[in-house]
Amino acid sequence: MAVTVGLDVVLEDPGPLAGKRIGLITNATAINRDWRHIVDLFRQDTRWELRALFAPEHGFRGAATGEVGHARDPVTGLPVYSLYGKTRRPTPEMLEGLDALVFDVQDAGVHFYTYESTMAYAMEEAARHGLLFVVLDRPNPIGGHKVEGPVVEEGFTSFVGAYPGIPIRHGLTIGELARYVNEEHHLGARLWVVPMRGWRRTMWYDETGLPIWVMPSPGMPTLHTATVYPGAGLLEGSNLSEGRGTTRPFELVGAPYVRPEEFASYLNARGLEGVVFRPVEFVPQWGKYAGEAVGGVQIHVVDRERFDAVSAGLEILVAAKALYPGQFQTHAYLDELAGNGWIRQGIESGLPVRALRERWQPGLAAFLERRRRCLLYE
Repeated sequence: MAVTVGLDVVLEDPGPLAGKRIGLITNATAINRDWRHIVDLFRQDTRWELRALFAPEHGFRGAATGEVGHARDPVTGLPVYSLYGKTRRPTPEMLEGLDALVFDVQDAGVHFYTYESTMAYAMEEAARHGLLFVVLDRPNPIGGHKVEGPVVEEGFTSFVGAYPGIPIRHGLTIGELARYVNEEHHLGARLWVVPMRGWRRTMWYDETGLPIWVMPSPGMPTLHTATVYPGAGLLEGSNLSEGRGTTRPFELVGAPYVRPEEFASYLNARGLEGVVFRPVEFVPQWGKYAGEAVGGVQIHVVDRERFDAVSAGLEILVAAKALYPGQFQTHAYLDELAGNGWIRQGIESGLPVRALRERWQPGLAAFLERRRRCLLYE
């Protein structure tokens, strides 16, 4: 039996949304079991009034790669307000005349995926202005049974890690994350999470029976991308290409100074479970090293249950530092992605990944204990 997402559940029973004037935070991923988009479904429903659309990073249609401005949707005529770029929170002017904000966006299960911060910031503003905040829940595509990596620490919050205490791979659905943020950080939002039916924590997206994988963003074309993203996303804090500008973002990694065979041999010798690194060359069409020949590896996950994505990403960074110390560089963005400063310091000083893993275990254990009361699924 297929999972029923929150969108289909709320269409069966509108609950407190009945009679409300709604602002909808969404993108192209918000389809139901019949492949119909939430905007079409909400516009034709007379139980509420859809008044405004809000777009996260990459825009309402999900195709933008840069900053998205405010506009009017040519299909519906509704105003579309961007929550990415200069304005990352709904302003009082945007919220005027609304009773509720509804969030329906497919997440990637990683704290530095910006849709999570967009949701949290919008929930803060809903609380500030007395609006009902509704999350229509969707699966965590990489499951809810594994957590990985360090937690965001005080002093390192940002748009790629909005709240302290949350690890890179948190194992929460977007609805559970909303509950966690609202309770742990005392936002005081009138939050209603519309849960899915039939989802279990051990489910990956391709086990849900849902009709299609809609790209949540241009850099997340497949479930394979999402599988490696918790670790490969960290490469954005270095001068290694994370594969943007190719058809395999976050699976292809490297740099012009990398010798593929040497790099692959070094990484495969680390004995990481569930993954094989294959030597490759590629030419990004945009992003880092656009138009240049790049040497590196492709990350092939052969057993996703045994694969630790965060550790694999760190092993790639450590390997580049060890093999190409005069050319490899990290920068401050890695601190934001990791949620601390000691990951980057450890890589630069040559610490092994096992030492980094040991350091983040207490924070991870504390998070696992705190998140218990926010879980909606077994």
